[in-house]
Formats: sequence, structure tokens, C-alpha cells
Amino acid sequence: MTTPISRLPAPVRAVARHPSAVLLVAQLVLVLAYPGLDGSTFGRAVVGVVQMLVVLAAVWAVRRTEVLTWVALLLGAPAVVLAVAEAVEPDLGWVVVASAAFHVPFYFFVSYALIRYLFHDEKVTRDELFATGAAFTVVAWGFAYLYAAAQVIWPGSFVGWSSPDASTDLPWFELLYLSFTTLTSVGLSDIYPVVAQARSLVMLEQVAGVFYVALVVARLVGLTRSGAARD
Repeated sequence: MTTPISRLPAPVRAVARHPSAVLLVAQLVLVLAYPGLDGSTFGRAVVGVVQMLVVLAAVWAVRRTEVLTWVALLLGAPAVVLAVAEAVEPDLGWVVVASAAFHVPFYFFVSYALIRYLFHDEKVTRDELFATGAAFTVVAWGFAYLYAAAQVIWPGSFVGWSSPDASTDLPWFELLYLSFTTLTSVGLSDIYPVVAQARSLVMLEQVAGVFYVALVVARLVGLTRSGAARD
């Protein structure tokens, strides 16, 4: 028999009612923890698996149909396995590409699920506000994996101040940093694409970032106006 949320301890109730907040906080904590964990195989495996499990839990919490759950599981389960494989063999090209082949559509699908959750009715809950941030960070993760695959398929795709040699692949965390600066339109230019295909991917992320902000702002303004009209 399922236990009602109201009977659960207060901290558990908070987590159950705000899964998007858990996802957002977990991703930001992983961003802070990654530099300290990246030096070991075990640390990289912990980061990858915890990230995937948190996202899977969030998708389960905000699902609206069984299709969302099944698609997330079909993409997410192999991604968890490949996250561990990539932690063990981070320089093995086919492992990086295979990992990206599941991580990229998985993260983009999660973002779609969160946006769908945000738009499913005419009112915005506290958790839906957290979902706007969580969806944004999930997209950044997806593009980071896309960049990782790109530099395997097109060697020398990216260069940066710490790796000026185009023959050296950038670490995944630097690609995540590039993804966040691109998606937020900060454009610090200390890491940048030099191959045409890589530049095309970066341009897609720039468009996605601008479109996402416009979409969320339009949604919130529209809800504010409809609420004022009802009053």
C-alpha cells in the first residue's frame, strides 16, 4: 500500500513535492564537486552514476504519461552503464561516442519532460519554478556530451587556454564549462570551437539558450496576465 505524502517525515515530503529542486541542486553540487572527484576513476564513476540516477528520479516525479517514463528508462539505463565505462576508460574514443549517443538524447528528453511539466496547466507551482532552472542545466549537460563526441569524430574541434594544442582533446569538465558559457550567452572565449562542425553545434546551443529564455519569460508573462484578467 502506498504511503500518503502527508504521513511522510517533513524532509521526505519536501523532496517528494519538489523533485525539480532536488535535480537542480544536485546538478549544481556536482558542478562544484567534480574538480575534486575527477582525479580518480572512482570519483568520475560516482559523478556520472549519481547524476544519471538523480535525473531519472526527477523524470519519474514529473512524468505525465507512461511513455515519458519508458523512454527515459530506455535511454537512461544504458547511459548509466556507459557513464561508468567512460569513467574507467575516458580516453577510449568509441566509449565516449557510445556514451554521448545515449546521454545526449536522454538529457534533451529530460529537458522536454521538464518543460512539458512547466506548461501542463495554467498555474505555476514552486516546483515548476525550480523546473525552469533544472531544464536549463540539463540542456547544458546534453551539449557537453555532444561536444565530447564531436572532438572524437572531428579531432581538434576545440581549443582552450589550458589546451592550446588542437591535437589534444579537452577534458569533459571543460566542455561542460563551454556548454554553460554558450547556453547562457556569456561567451568568455577561453574555450572555443575551431572546426566547422563544432562551430555549428555551438551555434545550435546559442540558439537553444536564447529560445529557452524567451520561451520561459513568455510563459511566465502570459500566466501573470491571465491571472490578472481572472482577478
